[in-house]
Amino acid sequence: MFTYLLPSFSLKISFFLLYLDLIFHMDPYLGIFFLTPFFQSCCAWSVNNFLMTGPKAYLIYSSSVAAGAQSGIEECKFQFAWDRWNCPERALQLSSHGGLRSANRETAFVHAISSAGVMYTLTRNCSLGDFDNCGCDDSRNGQLGGQGWLWGGCSDNVGFGEAISKQFVDALETGQDARAAMNLHNNEAGRKAVKGTMKRTCKCHGVSGSCTTQTCWLQLPEFREVGTYLKERYHKALKVDLLQGAGNSAANRGAIAETFSSISKKELVHLEDSPDYCLENKTLGLLGTEGRECLKRGKALSKWEKRSCRRLCGDCGLAVEERRAEMVSSCNCKFHWCCAVRCEQCRKRVTKYFCVRKEKRERSGGGGASRKLKRKL
Repeated sequence: MFTYLLPSFSLKISFFLLYLDLIFHMDPYLGIFFLTPFFQSCCAWSVNNFLMTGPKAYLIYSSSVAAGAQSGIEECKFQFAWDRWNCPERALQLSSHGGLRSANRETAFVHAISSAGVMYTLTRNCSLGDFDNCGCDDSRNGQLGGQGWLWGGCSDNVGFGEAISKQFVDALETGQDARAAMNLHNNEAGRKAVKGTMKRTCKCHGVSGSCTTQTCWLQLPEFREVGTYLKERYHKALKVDLLQGAGNSAANRGAIAETFSSISKKELVHLEDSPDYCLENKTLGLLGTEGRECLKRGKALSKWEKRSCRRLCGDCGLAVEERRAEMVSSCNCKFHWCCAVRCEQCRKRVTKYFCVRKEKRERSGGGGASRKLKRKL
């Protein structure tokens, strides 16, 4: 029901949680009755813990879910900052089932990174002790992990994060068509990315600092690593040739399920080709690349960033316009007793590059106007 009402993946979750909050305030027992089906497929302890601790504990989970979905969107914007499609708000706010948002590889990434963000945040908050009935994963402690090391310590409980996130995120897909199957597959790919990027951390044990044996545990990486991993999967995403309207019969549903089950859960999948992101498309919420900033010089730039002017401007039939500006910022700040901080105003000349129409650049003579920008530090 909610899928058709909500404007975006992350907003679906927020609206879903708000709806539950209203239910709890009206009748807590009705809230429990409403939520129990979402936990039926999960391990028994989650159902029991929920029924024992009541609605307040569930709302603690919900705040982590909302924060996780938001972190996924923020990571999406970082990963695509210098791409033609840059995870724009307008594109994200279009309905996923209303015929406006395409079932392309960008949509696949949005679902995967949002699902990963929810699982990651739940797992991290579990390790931080935010939830009463969740702690370290010590299920393998004492077991031989490899030559010279044993499982021990406090592993991040990804099993908990995976189970709870699946109940929240996958419950938003109520359809049985190819689009719903695609979204569910990409949700799972996001969760697999979190598990696949976890790092093993070890501590040595032995006489006089020797490392006779090691005790090891698994820790979450920085979420940036999860985002980078999924960006690589995005470039290798698989197109599934299925009719989006399929799913009106048991036979079609069976064919869809069989097709997706044959694809690795780690892969991102899409049903449609991506549109031309060089061009503005108001229907799809795309602004095109005209007016976008690009990068040409910088010590710490990656190869992808250094090629952004060619990708955003040149390959889209646009020219690169150089603009010089003066940035004013606070600097050389000193503390004066008592009790004030006084700073100097430092000015720095910077050069930025933007994509413009070639005829516009010709009229302006190819030069860039200087302007003053103030930035507080």
